Order: sequence, then structure tokens, then C-alpha cells
Amino acid sequence: MTRLRPSRVASAIAFLLLPLAAAASDPPETVAQAGAADNAAAPAPAAPASSPATQQLQRVDIVGTRQRLDAARNTLLPETGSTIYRFTRQDLSNLPLGDSTPINQVILQAPGVVQDSYGQLHVRGDHSNIQYRINGVVIPEAISGFGQSLETRFANSISILTGALPAQYGYRTAAVIDIRTKGDSLDNGGSISVLGGSRGYGETNAEVGGTSGRLSYFFTGSWLHNNVGIENPTPASSAIHDTSGQAKAFGYVSYLLDANSRVSVLLGDTNNRFEIPNVPGQEPSFMLQGAPNVDSSNLDARQRERNRFAVVTYQASVGDKLDYQVSLFNRWTDLHYQPDPVGDLVFNGIAADITRRNSASGVQADASYRLNDSHTVRTGLFAQRETFTVDNASSVFPADEDGNQTSNVPIQIQDNTRINGRLWGVYVQDECNLTKALTLNYGLRYDKVNTVVDESQLSPRIGLVYDVSTDLRLHAGYSRYFTPPPTEKIDTTSVQKFAGTTNALPSDANTAVKSERSNYYDVGAAYQLTPQITVGIDGYYRSVQHLQDEGQFGNALIFSAFNYAKGQISGFELSTTYRDKGLSGYASLSFTRARGKTVETGQFNFDPDELAYINSNWVHLDHEQRLSASGGVAYRWGDSTTLSSDVLYGSGLRDGFANTEHLPSYTQINLAAERSFDLGAGLGKISGRLAVLNVFDRVYELRDGSGIGVGAPQFGPRRTFVVGLTKYF
Repeated sequence: MTRLRPSRVASAIAFLLLPLAAAASDPPETVAQAGAADNAAAPAPAAPASSPATQQLQRVDIVGTRQRLDAARNTLLPETGSTIYRFTRQDLSNLPLGDSTPINQVILQAPGVVQDSYGQLHVRGDHSNIQYRINGVVIPEAISGFGQSLETRFANSISILTGALPAQYGYRTAAVIDIRTKGDSLDNGGSISVLGGSRGYGETNAEVGGTSGRLSYFFTGSWLHNNVGIENPTPASSAIHDTSGQAKAFGYVSYLLDANSRVSVLLGDTNNRFEIPNVPGQEPSFMLQGAPNVDSSNLDARQRERNRFAVVTYQASVGDKLDYQVSLFNRWTDLHYQPDPVGDLVFNGIAADITRRNSASGVQADASYRLNDSHTVRTGLFAQRETFTVDNASSVFPADEDGNQTSNVPIQIQDNTRINGRLWGVYVQDECNLTKALTLNYGLRYDKVNTVVDESQLSPRIGLVYDVSTDLRLHAGYSRYFTPPPTEKIDTTSVQKFAGTTNALPSDANTAVKSERSNYYDVGAAYQLTPQITVGIDGYYRSVQHLQDEGQFGNALIFSAFNYAKGQISGFELSTTYRDKGLSGYASLSFTRARGKTVETGQFNFDPDELAYINSNWVHLDHEQRLSASGGVAYRWGDSTTLSSDVLYGSGLRDGFANTEHLPSYTQINLAAERSFDLGAGLGKISGRLAVLNVFDRVYELRDGSGIGVGAPQFGPRRTFVVGLTKYF
């Protein structure tokens, strides 16, 4: 396997940073570290005695301008009626791996989020359907495999919005993950970190950021290697053939044009390579001419995932009433599965070399206008054009009508596809302060998609927030949702090309995945029990037409979408947080019920008996986990030492025939300790971290290979030790 080399990452970072070298060497004119919750900057440091007074005044003006523009950007993103969960900069640092925590593991700490194999997340009973935004700008989704394309390390704060979202939010609405980047709030400087641990864990990362006059910037790059790139398909302590190399880079540059406008650029690049883990002791199901005995523990299938995006944004304020932001974006992503040419054939009857590519370009614009003290009107649009291609070179055996192999000489089938897609939508909404305590947000959005389907919908939204007292806030909302099928997950397999082979599909296959349409109801309350303790409760119900789901139906670790004719999803969440000086903590408990009935697209992926059962019975969705819980606690002594722990609990995902059963419950506990040292002149600040994941080495199964759309068993991570050292400069 070709491994990613740290030297390549270092070269890429150096290339990205070269244009900023001169700016970084200028005398610092920076903002002190901001509070993560509200981006409020501390006062600027005093100017050197030799600096003219106007220099300090200019610095204060620039700091104030950034603060005003940050506040203006926040007004473009209403949250009325939604359920919101926030991670501050300190919350992220308190996680056992800190900034090296994969972003999906961060989101798992929020209420209502369930983990699945291959790094997937399910929020409130939905399958994926998560929207990511960076500084309020939608980042088009990548082709999903099991690698993460975004990183925690460039986040200054992360907000998770769920429930009945305002009209501004469309398409992927199970949750909106809004990441606010480092950059505007960093002093000039950076860090270099090295981490190492058990199971081949090795990570190197570097970041640099700061401000110079009107310019703010932040760049980071990382390289990760481990021997558990994908969940182990066996309960053994070590996986077989599971090495992974993952390289990521991110950059953010912002420039103040004047006191009321700025332009910013976001850049991201991810290159992940995985070995597909093997399961020993399997017996071949097919015969291949001239093939020796094949040991299932020696197969060599691999997968590569790449994702790149670029966003240019112009933000401006006109007077004290109008704020707007316009972004142009481009995203390119591909996924390449390389089979073991012999092993895949003898064990599965097909060896498919599959490449999926998707490129998307578009524009997003949002505006907010304050009519008066009672009304703020918001409007905007989103438009995207994408091209999706599939190159599928398959080796299969000839077969009879019953699927029995008739020859041990494989034949080659080329099944390529190209889809051009268009997606656009507009919205308008009014945030109305009915009284000092009661806020109403109502609006409409219209969306239209044209890929394998040509569909549209007008969607009303309404949300209420009522401050009963200074300690108690109630919210309620209704949203009509329209969720187009993810183009990169549309199964384009040709029925006729594979007829008479060991990969034959039913002739009545329907591959035109439909857009999901749903009515979402959400109510909740947040209560400030004491100055340190906040508690919350939320309940939700969703009725769905053309419920979208996904599954891994082939040997390649690629997901394909399909529809149930109808669905019902409901649940409730309890949460609490505690913050007091050095001690902080959080806990959540969630209950979810998710069901579907009648498979109306992608029927060829199902066993006939299972398909007949689903068409006449309500079935649990494979990602339903009735009971989920998360929690964490951290204690900080002064400014140097932090001890932290977090825990995940799940009652088990569905398995068995038509998801009629569920896996056993599991609990995973992680611990960490971090200490900072100031080594004095010349060496500066150094931080060390020790983390233990799955402290008690509990063996638990996320998937057992059975259930609707489940391709293979996967086990949770075994106990792993990680030691890290960070040098700040």
C-alpha cells in the first residue's frame, strides 16, 4: 500500500503559507483570544512605546470592525424555534484527543446523535442528511465512505441545530453543523503537534494564524496513520489488513475592505487511503479457473477518498439596517474502490473496480433587513450545478436463472454512468417580536431539483420562542422539509448489463430515488436551574413521504440510496450542562423511534422475502437506536492542568431479518490528562496530553452484518493509548 508521507503534507503547508510569510513577520496587530461562545474579543494590547498613537487607534478600529462584521454575520443565521447545542473552544479542548478528535466524535456528544459503522452519524432517527457550514456558508457534501473530510482543529466553536429549522435552512435538515473557524480571534503564532500511540496511531499536525492590519489568516495541515482505519469486522484486539493514511489541509483568509465589508476565502483538501479489513476463516462461494486456494485473511482490497473545496465570500453591512453575504463555491470529490481481483470473485461472485466522482459549483446569498424594532426580514438563495460520474469495471461469472454459476471463467462488464444535476432554492422569512418575551419567525422556501428526478416543493416554516422568565425559555416549531436524493448515492447499476451473471438484478428494479417530503414538529424548554446548571428537554415528531435511507448493498464500501413509501420518526431528549470556574460537565439522554414501510425504489437490493415483509409491515430503520446517552466532565487547575472524561452509551442498532432485532447495548469510557509547561525564554510554552480510549477495553458490536442495507460486521474501538506533545510559537 502506498502510504502518505509527512514530508508531502509539510511541503503542501509550506506552499500554502508562502504568500503570508511577509505578513506574518510584520509587527503584531492582533486580537486577543476570543470567547468561543460569542466571538467577543478581549481589549487589544497596548501599543509599544515607540508606536505612534494613531497605530493603536487603527488597531482598535480594526478589532471593532471585525466584531461588528462577526455580529452582522450572526444576524444572517436565525435559530428561532430550533434546538441548539454548542461546543465552545474550551469544550473542544476538553475532549480526550482535543483538537485531534474526529469531528464525528465531537458531534456524538450532542443529544440525539447515534454512532454507526464507517464513521456515520444519525441525528434524531435520520440516516445522515447532515448539512455542514463553515462561517455560515454551506459546504457541499462529499461522497461518503468512512473518512472525515472536515477537522475539529480548525474550529473555534461548533453549533448543532436540529428540529424545526427556519426557512433559511434547506436540503440536509436532520442537523446543521455550523463551524466558526479560528483566525479572526488568534494572536500571531501557531503550534506543531506530534501524537503517537497503540494500534499504529501516529499523527503530525501544524497550524499558524493571526492578523496583520486588515488581514486575518489561519492555516492548518495534518497527517494521520493508524492500523484501524475502518472498524474491525472481528472482535479481535487487532484488525487484519486495516492500515490507513489520511492527509488534510485547511486555510482561511479574511481581508477587511473597509469599515463595513470584507472578503474571505476558505480552502480545504482531504486525501484518505484505507485498506479494507479482512475476516479470516471464510469459505469461497464461487470457483475461478486457475485460482489457487484463497485465504480470506490475505485479501488486498483498498479504498481512496478525496475531497477538495474552495469558497470565496463577500460580506457587507449598509447602514444599521441591511447585512448581506454572497458566496461562490466549488467542491470536487471522488471515491475509488479497488477490489482484490481474485478474492472478491471467489467469495462474492463479482470483483468491481468502482470510481465515483462528483463536482459541484454554485452560489449562496443571504440578506437581513431590519424594518423596525419588531420586524427583521431575511431572504436568500442557493443554486448549485453538479456532475456525477461512475466508472464501474466488473468481473462476474455467467449464471443461470436461479443465480447459479455456469462457468468458472469470468466475463468483463463496463457499466459507466454520467448524471448532470441542478439544485436551487429561495426563501423569505420574517422574525417578529410580538412582545418583549415572545418572538415569532415565519417564512416560506421553494426548492427544485433536477437529477434522475425533476421535483420541487413550497415549504412553510414557523417557529416561536417564549421567555417565560429570565430562567425559563420555551420554543416550538413546525417545518415542511424537502430533501432531494444525494446525487452521489444514487445507484446507477444497469439491470440489463448484468442479466445472466452472478450479479444479476431483478428486471423490475427502480433506481430513480425520490425526494423525501416531511412534516416536522418540535417543542422544547431550557431552564437555568442555578447560575451553573442548565437543563433542557425536547420532543419531536416527523411524518414522512418517500423516506430516504441508505445501505451498503455490494462488497464495495459505498452507500446507495433508496426510498420507503412512508415513515414515522419520533423521540425526546433530556440534557444538562454545568459550568463553574474550573469544573464543567454535560450529560444527555435520548429516546428515538424510527420506522418505515414499503420499499418503493432500489428494490433490487433486497432479498424477495425481506422485501415482501417490508411492503406489508412497518419495520424499524436499521439506524434506529432506542436509547442513547452521552456525558463528560472536565476539571482545570489554574491555567496548566486539565483532567477530562467522556462516555457514550447505546442500546444497540437494529439487526436480523427486516431489522426485527437489535444488537446488545454498549458503553465506552474515555479519559485524558493535559498539562502545559512554560519552559522560559527560547523554548516557550509546551503542552503534553495522555488519552486512553475505551478505558475498560469493552468489546462491543456496532453491526453484525445482518439487517437492511448492512454489508458486514463492525466492532467498536478497543482500548487505545495516545500520547501527544504540542509546541506553541
